[in-house]
Amino acid sequence: MAPSRPFSIYLLKESFDALNALEANNSLRSADADNLPTGATLLVHDGPRHSPWWKAYFGVQRTLLQSSKGAMVFLPVDERVFVLCFGHVAHNLKDESYEYDFGIRTTLNCVDPQKLKNTDTVEPGSARRQRTQHALETDLTYFDFDADSAVLKSITGKVKDEHADIVRHATGASSLRISTPVPSDELTKLCSRLLVLYQDDSYLTSFPDIQKIAPVRDPGRIADLNTTLLADVHARADSVRLTTPALIDYEHDNDSLYVRFLNAGRSMLYPDVAIEHYYQHLDESGLSVDGLTVEQLKSHRLALTDEFGEVRQSYTIFKSLHFDTADGTSGSTFYLNEGNWYEVDSSYISDLRARLDPFWSDLAFLADCPQDLEGDYNADMGKKSGFVCLDRTSVSPKGQTGIEPCDIYLADDGKATLVHVKISTDSSLLSHLFNQGTNSVELLRSEDSAPGRLVKLIRTKANEHSDVDALVAAVHSGNYAVVFAIITRKDPNEKSLNLPLFSRISLARNIKALDRVMRVPVSFGFIKHTAPRKPPKPKTRRRGQPSAAS
Repeated sequence: MAPSRPFSIYLLKESFDALNALEANNSLRSADADNLPTGATLLVHDGPRHSPWWKAYFGVQRTLLQSSKGAMVFLPVDERVFVLCFGHVAHNLKDESYEYDFGIRTTLNCVDPQKLKNTDTVEPGSARRQRTQHALETDLTYFDFDADSAVLKSITGKVKDEHADIVRHATGASSLRISTPVPSDELTKLCSRLLVLYQDDSYLTSFPDIQKIAPVRDPGRIADLNTTLLADVHARADSVRLTTPALIDYEHDNDSLYVRFLNAGRSMLYPDVAIEHYYQHLDESGLSVDGLTVEQLKSHRLALTDEFGEVRQSYTIFKSLHFDTADGTSGSTFYLNEGNWYEVDSSYISDLRARLDPFWSDLAFLADCPQDLEGDYNADMGKKSGFVCLDRTSVSPKGQTGIEPCDIYLADDGKATLVHVKISTDSSLLSHLFNQGTNSVELLRSEDSAPGRLVKLIRTKANEHSDVDALVAAVHSGNYAVVFAIITRKDPNEKSLNLPLFSRISLARNIKALDRVMRVPVSFGFIKHTAPRKPPKPKTRRRGQPSAAS
C-alpha cells in the first residue's frame, strides 16, 4: 500500500492565480521539479540558518544551525487554481485571494456526520476559542457546539465510504488538511473531486443547524460596513478588538512566541496580541490612526514570531479584527470575523430580542453614575442604607480561583439580590459579567460553605445605616436573585438592542441557565452614566523606548 502524505490545500478565488495571489516581498522562490502535475508551479521557502536560543543559553560549543523549509504548489484545475502548502508558507497568500470556507465546507460534505473527532470553535463576542476532541468517533451533539453563540472554524472526521479511496480523515477550516496516498500525477484528479465537493450543498441536510449566519457578498454593503468599522477604528472605540484568527499551539509555541507588526514601520516585539499595541506602534511610527484606510488595514500585518523575530505565522490586521454593528434600517446585525463580513438573520435577531426584553428592568433602585470607574460607583452605592459593596471580594474556598459574589448586594423582598455592575457595552467585558453572575449563584448553591463566606463578607462590609440581620437572613433563606446593571449613556428604552450581538447571545444563554435551570429570578438594565466625557488623549510619538517584550 502506498504511504499517505499530508497536504494542506487552499482554493483560490476565481480572479486569482499564481501571479497575483502572493503578498509582495514574500519569502518564496521558484524551483525546478521533475514530478509536477501539468501546468503546476512550484515555489519554495528556504529560511535563514541560525542557532537555537538554547545554544548560547547553555554555552554549547558545537555548531548547531536550523532553518525553516516549506513549499507551495499552484495547480490549475477546471478553470480554478488550487494551492498545496507544505510547512509554514500559507501566510504568503493574500487574505483576499482564497475561499475562506473551502476547507470546512468540503469537509462537511465528505465526512460521515456520525464519525466526527474534533472541532475548533470561536465565540466572536468574547474571542474565546475552544478545541474539543473525542476519543471515539461521534456526532456533533457530543461536542457541545452552540450554533447560537459560536462559529465553527474547523472540524475533523472520518470520510464517507465513497471517498475512502483517496482519504480516510479530513480536517476543514479555510484550508483542507488531508493525508492521501494519491501520487503526484493524480493530484489534478484529486483536486477536481474536491472542487465538486466544495460546490455541493448537501451538508445543509447532514448539519442543519451548523450555520445560522450567512456571509455578506454584496460589494456595496461590504463597502458600507468597512466605513462603519473605520469610524470606530479612528475613534479607538472599545468595539474594535484584535486577536489571532487561528488557534495558537501554546504547548509548543508559548516559550518563544512574540508579536510584531509588519508593513507599517519598524516594530518592536510585543508579549501579546492587543489592539492597543497596534495603535501604539502606529503612534510611534508617526502614522495616523484616525487616517487609517481599509487598504492599510489589509496591508499591515500581525505576525507571530520566535525570539529572533522570524515570522512563524502572520495575518493582516483586517483579518485579525473582531467587530459587530447593527443596521437600524434593515434590522440585521453584521459582524467581522477573519476578514469576512457575516449577516445574522433578522428573524434570529427578532427572536433574540423577544427572549431578552421581558427580563429588562428600569433599575430604579440604583442611582445614576457620576464616576468614571465602576469600582468608585460600587463603593459609593455601598455607603447607602441597605446596600453592601462586595466588589473585588470572593466566596470561593481558600486556594481556589476567586469568584466574586456580586458588586453590590441588597435584600429585596426577602431575596438575596446579587447586582453585577459594568461600565461599557464592550462585548467581551459584558460576556464576562454575565458569566460571572451565573458562576456566583452556581457556587453559592453547590458549595455548602459558600453562603457562610457570603454572610461573613456582608457583616464585614455592611455600613452602619443598614439592617445587617435582614441582609443576612436573605442569604440564609437560600432565595437568590441576579441583576445585571450596565452603566452607559445609551437610551435605556432600547433595552437589549443596546448590547452588541454576541453580548445578547451571551446574556440569553446565562438567563436561560439562571431562570429556567436554576429557577433564580434574573433581570438586566441600564444605569445612566452622567460623568463628563473625557477629551481624547493627545497622540504623542515616544522615542527610544525599549522592546515591549523586555
